Amino acid sequence: MPLSLHHIVVDAHDLPTLARFWAEVLGWRILSERAGEVVVGPAESGPVGICFMPVTDRKVVKNRLHLDLTSTAADREAEIERILALGARRVDVGQSGNESWTVLADPEGNEFCVVRPKQTLIG
Repeated sequence: MPLSLHHIVVDAHDLPTLARFWAEVLGWRILSERAGEVVVGPAESGPVGICFMPVTDRKVVKNRLHLDLTSTAADREAEIERILALGARRVDVGQSGNESWTVLADPEGNEFCVVRPKQTLIG
């Protein structure tokens, strides 16, 4: 049997706060919450979740791995504004301004992108 993705693990200082941020962003829920681990996902039986683990060191460089999120074309700007209201911020990682994505960072500085929906990228 081939391997499958189980969790994306994110290092965090404030596990509950960051987990709640991502649960709100994605419309997911907290699946488990312990002192050293908080997991969010779409459901207990969901194919993948995000696991937040504690760290003490500070993030100092751009992430080597990030998430790309999308919505419908009509909702994209409203979704960006909603995510900003939840505590995200816009960040510059060297983009030119002509990209088909918007770079944001979560409350602990982890970069992620809101990209154009696939149907608008073709053609």
